[in-house]
Amino acid sequence: MPVGTLGGVSLAGRSFRAATAVVTTAALALLVGCAPVGTRSSQLGVAGDRPQVTKLLVFVVENHSLQQMRQGMPWLDHLAERYAYATRYRAITHPSLPNYLAIAGGGTFGVTDDGPPSAHEIASASVFGSALRAGRTATTYAEGMASPCQRLDAGRYLVRHNPWTYFRSERRDCLRHDVPLRRLGHDVSAGDLPRVGMVVPDACNDAHDCSLARADSWLRRQVGTVLRGPDFASGHLAVVVTADEDDRHHGNTVLTVVAHPLLHHEVVRRALTHYALSRAYAEAASIEPLGRASRARSLLAAFGLR
Repeated sequence: MPVGTLGGVSLAGRSFRAATAVVTTAALALLVGCAPVGTRSSQLGVAGDRPQVTKLLVFVVENHSLQQMRQGMPWLDHLAERYAYATRYRAITHPSLPNYLAIAGGGTFGVTDDGPPSAHEIASASVFGSALRAGRTATTYAEGMASPCQRLDAGRYLVRHNPWTYFRSERRDCLRHDVPLRRLGHDVSAGDLPRVGMVVPDACNDAHDCSLARADSWLRRQVGTVLRGPDFASGHLAVVVTADEDDRHHGNTVLTVVAHPLLHHEVVRRALTHYALSRAYAEAASIEPLGRASRARSLLAAFGLR
C-alpha cells in the first residue's frame, strides 16, 4: 500500500478506513521493557465503533527541543516511533509559566515571567475547573508537593510548573484535586484516571535541573505504568508527553508524543501549539475550549483520534 496521509497524519503500510482496530498487547509490553512484539490478542472495536477518547493525561518536561529530546531520551523516542509524534509542535513563548497557563487556560494572561501565584492571581477559568463545573473529573499530580495545591516552591517542587495553583477563583477545587504524585498509581490501577489530567515531575525528573537521561528513565516508569492500566487498554485514554518550551535556540519546537492503542508509527506534520493541547483537554471532557484554544487546531483530530 502506498504511503498516504489522513488529517496531517502520515500513514505507512495501513489505512484508517473501515478496518478492524486492534491492540497489540505484546507491543505494549515491549514499551515497558517486558516482551517482544507478538500476535494481536485484544480487539478495541471496528471502524464506526471506535472507542472515544474521553480522558487525556499530559506529562510535561522542561526546556528542551524536539531534536534534543529525541537524541537524549531513547525510551521516549521509542514511544514516539511506536505510537505517534508531531514534528511542528511549538510552545507559545518563554519562559515556562506562560506556556503552562496556555495549556491550562487557553492564554498567557499577560504573564511574561515565572513569578509565583501571589504575583499572578488569574481570575479566569482553567480547563481543570471548567471540567469539574461541567460534572467531569480533573486532577493534577505534582511530584515533590507536600500538600494539595501548594503555592510556594519547596525543594525540587516548582510551583510555576503547576498551573492550577494560579487560578484564584478555583482555589477550593485546586485544594481537592491538585494532589501529590503518589496518588497517580492508585488512580491508574483503579481505572479511575480523570477526564482532564496533568502530571508534573519535580525539577530533576523533568530535565530542568538534571539530565534528559534522568527524565527519560522517570517517564519510562511513570508512563509505562499508565500504559499497563485499564484506562489505556480501553482506548478511552490518550497519553501526551510534551515540553513546556525549548532552550531558546530551536524555534521553540518541542517533541510532543501521543500514545493511544489505535496509533501506530504515525507522524503529524501539521503546525500545532499548546493551544491545540488545551483544546484537546476540552474535547476529551466534552466542554468548551478556553480562550485561544477555541480557535486552535484540534490535536486529537490531527492525530486521527477525533
